[in-house]
Amino acid sequence: MPRRMANVEFRNYQWQHRFDDHIAPLNRLVDELCNGGKVPYIAPIYGGINSKMLSILRDPGPKTQIEDNGSGFLCLENDDATAEKMCELIAEAGIDVSEMVPWNAYPWYINRAPNAAEIKTGIDPLKKLIDLLPNLRVVILHGGAAHNCWKKFTRCFPNIAEERGLSIIETYHTSRQAFWHPDEEVREARRQHLRDSLRRAASILHETEMPNHRQQR
Repeated sequence: MPRRMANVEFRNYQWQHRFDDHIAPLNRLVDELCNGGKVPYIAPIYGGINSKMLSILRDPGPKTQIEDNGSGFLCLENDDATAEKMCELIAEAGIDVSEMVPWNAYPWYINRAPNAAEIKTGIDPLKKLIDLLPNLRVVILHGGAAHNCWKKFTRCFPNIAEERGLSIIETYHTSRQAFWHPDEEVREARRQHLRDSLRRAASILHETEMPNHRQQR
């Protein structure tokens, strides 16, 4: 159910369990990164170290920030339209939230598009995160910043997808801006690409198709 972070009891439960065994290594990484700025925790509803899918978006939105009346978490239950859309699409694709973990090309809160230098800064945290995910099978890249981040990342670690057996899927961001276009057919094609990409991810997670497929945007 979308937007559950608007519920105080649900939000408090996430906060109390943010260092449960499955999620603690990831949120200790967040604490380490917070020395350089605001990085939201990863909500414990996710699979944490057991996750098979990594979902990378651009940067944390305002509703991840406690100071902006947000949750303090990366979570598809956050009280905003982007999270709500992701929640709906994940459910529609048949992916359980416990199978995945979210991240951002630039993990620090800036509330704007990260520049090239900032995306480069996100490479080391991304590598540390991936090293904490032994069961990872799919990396899904949402939007241009995530695509650029992965290109820079693979220049530093060119064999990581092959060595880890990862399927890399490029698609659109779930924000409304990703679908701003005067042509309704183009908008619908983008929405369908996003749905198809998540279904492709689900098929890999559930072993109905072979991994190591790369889908271009």
